[in-house]
Amino acid sequence: MEQKYPIGKFTFNGDFSQSVLEEWIRDIEKLPHLVREAVQDLSQEQLDTPYRQGGWTIRQVVHHLADSHMNAYIRIKLAITEHNPTIKPYEEAEWAKLPDYELPIDVSLKLLESLHQRWAYLLRNLKPDDLEKTFNHPDSGKNSIHLSIGTYSWHGKHHLAHITNLLQSKGWNR
Repeated sequence: MEQKYPIGKFTFNGDFSQSVLEEWIRDIEKLPHLVREAVQDLSQEQLDTPYRQGGWTIRQVVHHLADSHMNAYIRIKLAITEHNPTIKPYEEAEWAKLPDYELPIDVSLKLLESLHQRWAYLLRNLKPDDLEKTFNHPDSGKNSIHLSIGTYSWHGKHHLAHITNLLQSKGWNR
């Protein structure tokens, strides 16, 4: 099992169907519950265990999800309200070293729950033309809202797999 990309890298077959979009939005909507379920009852020592050699701890992964998904939500709102805005990237590895990553994970779990409720509502209420709107990422170029939804569906499952695979490998499953 590949530890860095446990579900593989994001791929897209070009199918922008309504059913694919709904699946991606459901993935985004249910992620906070799945993460909370995976990490419930873990000890501080378990939370501070990296999912792989040189990787982030479970605590860092949970806080990263909150940071990353806040950025994604804002990027999508910028793309809806501006013409192909250039977004500001951030140094996620450096953010993971900041003091707020030492906080209890419940802080980020609550944030994810509220954020994902708003995000899923927004996404479900976009007009078809909105899905084609874009933002420019200085590193990866032009990104459509539609493709970003798929990317963040994958991103949540990717990091959830980091957590659940570690739990399984350590025998910490309930």
